[in-house]
Amino acid sequence: MPQRELARGRHRLARICIVSLALLSLAAILIGFIWLPSAQADFSAGTMWNSICRAAGVPSTWGERDVTRATATVASDVILTPGMRRAAPAAAVGRGATLALNCTMCHGAQGMSRSNAPNLAGQYPEVIIKQLSDYKSGKRASPIMAALSRNLSADNINDLAAYYASLPKARTAPTTYDETLPALVRVGAPMRNIAPCISCHGGVDQKLGAPWLEGMPKDYLVQQLQLFQHGERRNDGLLQMRNVAHAMTPQEIDSVATFYARKALPVAQ
Repeated sequence: MPQRELARGRHRLARICIVSLALLSLAAILIGFIWLPSAQADFSAGTMWNSICRAAGVPSTWGERDVTRATATVASDVILTPGMRRAAPAAAVGRGATLALNCTMCHGAQGMSRSNAPNLAGQYPEVIIKQLSDYKSGKRASPIMAALSRNLSADNINDLAAYYASLPKARTAPTTYDETLPALVRVGAPMRNIAPCISCHGGVDQKLGAPWLEGMPKDYLVQQLQLFQHGERRNDGLLQMRNVAHAMTPQEIDSVATFYARKALPVAQ
């Protein structure tokens, strides 16, 4: 009799464990595949398969051609190399200064703009090379810049990059972790796939090809983030900026732009 009661107790315990495991699994599925994804700003209801793939971080389709991501591989014809950062000879800087006379109306006589155009003084040379090349090839759209860059040779572009990189600018006080930073600048938003700005755009670290943002005009920064967000600017390799900007709220765009523009020159009236 005691052995029979012991066996029944074991069976009862096994049933309880199985039911508890099933309930925990169901709760985990509901939380991981329905509740957490629905909390994301860009969530849209779809099939259970799409929800599972989204939660697991894998594509929901494998055989179909994803046009957006396929075109991302040709977002720019420029291949960035560390050699683009080398200091240029004085002759290149001098030639670049002559060519830059055509740029002063928007970018300022010394590369510091008062007209909501980007500051170029002290900008990383590979950034200027990439952006001018993208304007020239049409990978980045701008009627004015397309016209100005159309007849520039590769040597002309390198000389302009050398000149602007040689100019002094507000790089004396870069962004560091020692000051108060907006959340997206300091740590990003990992749950929304947003990397911290500071990890690429200078100060603490600089990713090859990522521009120096300190002192840029706020309106320019807001405009570029919005263009990336809406997919109207597409010359970021592998959708890096489009993926970041897509998840940003208007308030976050304004906060980041305000922070980086805190050293900007006043806009000319």
